Amino acid sequence: MEITPIDWTSLRAAAFGATTNSYAPYSKLQVGVAALLADGRIITGCNVENASFGLTFCAEVTMIGRLRMEGVSPLVAVAATDQFRRQLTPCGRCRQILMEHGGPDLVVDGPTGPRPMRELLPDWFGPDELPSS
Repeated sequence: MEITPIDWTSLRAAAFGATTNSYAPYSKLQVGVAALLADGRIITGCNVENASFGLTFCAEVTMIGRLRMEGVSPLVAVAATDQFRRQLTPCGRCRQILMEHGGPDLVVDGPTGPRPMRELLPDWFGPDELPSS
């Protein structure tokens, strides 16, 4: 399958648009994320906070939930931003989740520009580390 070229301007705009759906009454940090899928679609997510902070969902987590519900296609590129249009790098938990759905060639945008996931999460823990049945 041919991979769609990455239009970072459109991907960042979609991530910014997703911030409007954020539920962030505690941190006040509205985060949106957008991913380009291998089939050319763009899928988005937003952060959803909770008074019990450990139950908060990062934007990347809601996006992966949508990915699983709307038809799986590998992630090609991801951009996350806040309500001020600042590019954000995914947290460690989200890097692990993104790696599982995009692999080491997934390109992730951030404050210093796009970088492959293999640089953001070297020596990741994956399915190969689990015991076989």
